[in-house]
Amino acid sequence: MEPGGRTGCSFLYYAYGSNLLRERLLLSNPSAALHGLARLQDFKLEFGHHQGRTSSVWHGGTATIVQSPGDEVWGIVWKMNTSNLSSLDKQEGVEAGIYVPIEVNVQTQAGEVLTCRSYQMQDYVCGPPSPQYKKVICMGAKQNGLPTDYQKKLEAIETNNYAGPVPIMEKIEAAIKEKEKTSA
Repeated sequence: MEPGGRTGCSFLYYAYGSNLLRERLLLSNPSAALHGLARLQDFKLEFGHHQGRTSSVWHGGTATIVQSPGDEVWGIVWKMNTSNLSSLDKQEGVEAGIYVPIEVNVQTQAGEVLTCRSYQMQDYVCGPPSPQYKKVICMGAKQNGLPTDYQKKLEAIETNNYAGPVPIMEKIEAAIKEKEKTSA
């Protein structure tokens, strides 16, 4: 296996934030296929503003992972086509220096250890997420059956109470409605 969880034409991506929700990830990364649930040991979830600036997409802090002995972060491993590597990097703001790609070793429920690509925010100031961003993370956690205790932890996250428009949320909700129509 090559660095970053790559094998030839595909790679494994570990999502812990808004990309837990299938419809969110598929907006710009159509090749994503669910590989399974996984736990990242000795890390914790935090929310922040890159260089103190609020996300113009989500209007609040966005998720990142930080090393924290004894803690754990639950997430989803997606198998993706390497053709989506650049769209994923773009979505994560790699070029702008907001997030950097990192390699993490996660453990599946079956005990298998997988090396995956993930992202970590650089140079940030802690700050709460918008209710809309938190909702997408919680929807993704529920959609994929993350452990109940972890879902409760996510539900308890304080938000910044932002009540204005979030266009990406409308796109995600439209994609979910579309899916419901086609599967009905």
